[in-house]
Amino acid sequence: MLYKTIFKRALDFLFSAIFLLLLLPLFFLTMIAIRLESNGPVFYVQKRLGYKGKVFNLLKFRSMTDKPRENKQVFINSDEVTITGRFIRRLKIDELPQLINIFIGDMSFIGPRPCLPDLQSKFDENGKYRIFAKPGLSGLAQVNGNIYLSWPERWVYDRYYVKNISFFLDLKILIKTFLIVLLGEEKFKKGILK
Repeated sequence: MLYKTIFKRALDFLFSAIFLLLLLPLFFLTMIAIRLESNGPVFYVQKRLGYKGKVFNLLKFRSMTDKPRENKQVFINSDEVTITGRFIRRLKIDELPQLINIFIGDMSFIGPRPCLPDLQSKFDENGKYRIFAKPGLSGLAQVNGNIYLSWPERWVYDRYYVKNISFFLDLKILIKTFLIVLLGEEKFKKGILK
């Protein structure tokens, strides 16, 4: 219980500060690459649903063209994704600005991925659990299929995570996240949690 209420936030604050400093050169290189390839802002800012239903501004490096588009899942091989975008998505570099979200307390390193606020009205019984933990940079659903899972399948993982938060579960998800970055997401598709 102490981990969930005190140590998890302390570790998030400490490590997000360290990583923000260490990754500053990578931030600058990514920003330059995005600006050289396409017009538009370097960062993509979107309202997302956070802890206890609070809405916050999630930050990402922009990986797509700045043309208007529908609000739908866009896969890495889509025409809307730039060349730089494909590279930074494959290595999850596009997610790194969320270290700022973690540093200021909107997010955690590990937790259910933050969804769009209007999705809350579609939550099933499992989905309702996801707002009882801070949203994460990575989560249990993300290391078990991520965008290849349906929302109800992701919500089963989210509920399990919220009910079982621990240092060792977070560590396991963190290690698996690094493996996915190195080996690719397709190798870790599992489907629904039994």
